[in-house]
Amino acid sequence: MTERREGRETPSGRGFSTFPVLALAAACAGCGGALPLLHPARTLAIGDVRALAGFSSNIAVGNLSSAVRNAANEAAASQSAPNPGNTAYAEGALVAASVGPGLAPVAGARVGIGSQAEGGLAYTGRSVRADIRRSFDLSDTWAFSVGAGGSAALYGRAQTDALPDVDLGRLHGWGADVPVLVGYQSDGDLYMFWTGLRGGWEHVNIDDVTSEPGSGQIGPTPISLAATRFWGGGVVGAAVGFRHVHVAMELDASYASITGDYNGAHAHIAGVTLAPASALWWRF
Repeated sequence: MTERREGRETPSGRGFSTFPVLALAAACAGCGGALPLLHPARTLAIGDVRALAGFSSNIAVGNLSSAVRNAANEAAASQSAPNPGNTAYAEGALVAASVGPGLAPVAGARVGIGSQAEGGLAYTGRSVRADIRRSFDLSDTWAFSVGAGGSAALYGRAQTDALPDVDLGRLHGWGADVPVLVGYQSDGDLYMFWTGLRGGWEHVNIDDVTSEPGSGQIGPTPISLAATRFWGGGVVGAAVGFRHVHVAMELDASYASITGDYNGAHAHIAGVTLAPASALWWRF
């Protein structure tokens, strides 16, 4: 008995249930985490499905990390809400909301839809992403793919707030990204490797946020936040396994430019983010 694989035939085998893994990931939902690709360059054959469950992280480095740290130190030193128009605190708030540093589960599935095209849906503790892409065979083992994805940041997914008066539980927004990949898959799918470029845009808002009682009320106007992030960089990933089951790892490094408003202050900050991710794949 045989089954389809990305353009080739492979021996069939028995998989195992991924429900325990998915349940564990959902139970550990957090506020941070990236939306990784976690797929090779070659798309699935029509009707094939690949499910995944694992973890992802967003790590702000350099200027972005310093902005959040400086804002946290300022809040701790003053023991009050940030003053209106405080640009330094606004920079930290924009990073906390737009980059969302932290660890979160990632779960999703992809399905081959024919003509070397594939659709996917993925979830993290912060966002959900849907995408479609098409691959082109360069040889029996090498492929090239181009895709487009749309994402939405979700309300109420924050367990803790990174900064006082930045209520990540009220975060919502939307975005889009375009990945371009080239990759290698060995015969029999024992191992895969992919690398490429990825760029995107995201806009997030925090509405109806008021300062906590006793923390220095700044007036009747709610503290709101609006941030727009443009980002671009490179991605590299690999997977190893046998038949239905693979373990995948990926690293996304990008340069982000964030502009927005918080508590009467307009701010702009730019820097590097890292997004490592790892997941278990199950194909059926």
